[in-house]
Amino acid sequence: MDSITAILVDDEISNLKGLQRKIEKLFPVIKISGAFQKPEEAIVAINKEEPQILFLDIEMPRMNGFELLAQLKNVNFQVIFVTAYSEYAIEAFKKSAIDYVLKPVDNEDLVNAVNKALNLIKLKNESDNNSKLVSLLEENIANNNKIVVPTKKGVSFIPQDEVLHLEGYDGYTKIHLIDKTTIMSSYNLGKFEKLLNSKFFKCHKSHIINLEKVRHFENEGYVVLDNTYRVPISKANRKAFLSLFK
Repeated sequence: MDSITAILVDDEISNLKGLQRKIEKLFPVIKISGAFQKPEEAIVAINKEEPQILFLDIEMPRMNGFELLAQLKNVNFQVIFVTAYSEYAIEAFKKSAIDYVLKPVDNEDLVNAVNKALNLIKLKNESDNNSKLVSLLEENIANNNKIVVPTKKGVSFIPQDEVLHLEGYDGYTKIHLIDKTTIMSSYNLGKFEKLLNSKFFKCHKSHIINLEKVRHFENEGYVVLDNTYRVPISKANRKAFLSLFK
């Protein structure tokens, strides 16, 4: 794992230095970019540096830990409260802290709390990287007339000519292929609508069809694809659909 940035906040200098020594000894991967006794100075540094972990004392003069969090622009990091008061624990979790450590800080408690934070950071980084990868693939593959389909097993690259029909429901999309197989994707139908070329037509709020596979239009409100596959078409879309074949 790459180095992880952290900021420490505690109004007592002995606690601050003691915690810093423990973190540096137990977690060389963590780079402490700042240690602050004054909450006001900490707020400026946190907003500027955007650390990945914040070790935060709760009981401080002028401003407690919860009040400090409330003044930050974004709380896009893991919070570990360090406190002498166990009754704060429940409220700490309600404030989205992943854990808390009681003073005097026990090494085992600290290791458990930090490991939770590191695991969450890793999961977030993997999720962000996967999203960036999929976006990049979509951009590069669009010119080749393929669609990128994230699935439970990975990512599929489907030539658009092999897509017969896309069916959306409950936020997911089932992709029906010409070989009669299907692929389920976590993308909603609206996402695919933006990725498909002009050969596709949204005939219903829950259905997109490949116009090259259309064989019949049925007056009762269906489009037949490849002579056997029937897809509903809404009344609102029938006129636009038929105009495509004039």
